[in-house]
Amino acid sequence: MSETPAIGIPRDLLPGDGRFGSGPSRVPQHAVEALSSTGSSFLGTSHRKAPVKSVVGNVRSGLSHLYELPAGYEVVLGVGGATAFWDAAAFGLVLSRSAHFTCGEFSSKFAAVCSGAPHLDGVVDIAAPPGSAPEPHSVDGADAYAYIHNETSTGVLGAWDRFGDEVVLVDGTSGAGAIPIDPASVDAYYFSPQKAFGSEGGLWIALMSPHAQARVREIAGTGRWIPPFLSLATALDNSTKDQTYNTPALATLFLLDLRIRQLIDGGGLAQAFAVSTASSDHLYAWSSGSAFASPFVAEERFRSPTVVTIDLDDSVPADDVSRHLRFNGIVDIDSYRKLGRNQLRVATFPTIPTDDIEALTACIDFVVDAM
Repeated sequence: MSETPAIGIPRDLLPGDGRFGSGPSRVPQHAVEALSSTGSSFLGTSHRKAPVKSVVGNVRSGLSHLYELPAGYEVVLGVGGATAFWDAAAFGLVLSRSAHFTCGEFSSKFAAVCSGAPHLDGVVDIAAPPGSAPEPHSVDGADAYAYIHNETSTGVLGAWDRFGDEVVLVDGTSGAGAIPIDPASVDAYYFSPQKAFGSEGGLWIALMSPHAQARVREIAGTGRWIPPFLSLATALDNSTKDQTYNTPALATLFLLDLRIRQLIDGGGLAQAFAVSTASSDHLYAWSSGSAFASPFVAEERFRSPTVVTIDLDDSVPADDVSRHLRFNGIVDIDSYRKLGRNQLRVATFPTIPTDDIEALTACIDFVVDAM
């Protein structure tokens, strides 16, 4: 059966930029132009030399300033994204047993990594159903607690707590750069820059406390075999020299540095949070008042300010809505594939103006009416 013809949306309804993906996220045009303006002085140069090392240094000092890191904290960088950090943490931050507070695809993936690690004594997985988050609590025998700040697959905002001498690991990938935190409550707040920071992928960053650094050195001293690429001790050593162990994507570093400086100059995380909150509030209010849509995350305390998931009535196929919007240049609002719901998922990162979010809902209404 052939598809129905795509629906055209009047130009005056369209957003200024149609990219609403939850990762890779929208990279602002001005940032691309700034990268282009470097010509031959940055891209294609050595990551061990001053032009690149200065950008790594800027990223480290900028994040320290942006997050107001306490004395002794280090900003540690490595290649491979948050996925690589899960592997590195299983080698370098978990002594024997970890507790994982899971509520979706990405928090569960870290639990699976630790569960399969032959050098560890298993995991405790405290799981909540998609659309909610588990309550933090003490777990006997756990020396590392793993939480997620913002579950990108479901649009859930999580919480964490500290209960003893364990290390507290928080995946901040789709919250970092938009949602303020108390850095003293975390030993390793780690993230990738291709979401709220509006950069590209391939890099992980961890804001690491002295306690986490001591754990890294303790494990490194036990003789545990750790692949050099996944060695947090190696990453820590290289980061203090303003470099990464192996070659990073220079465009990613440049775009991240640019965004950090913009955040610092433009009101910091508080201002970024205000933009994301205004955008997400609009989406939650719109879907709550809609005849065909509703917020997937029922409890307001679990609703993310940076990734909003919206259920659609069965009579309104989300795939069809997405197809018609894509025809008009509005892209990447599909639900997370493994969640399997008739749903839209919209990023409300601070690099996306709220008026574009408002235009998006007007376009969805237009398409659904036309369908």
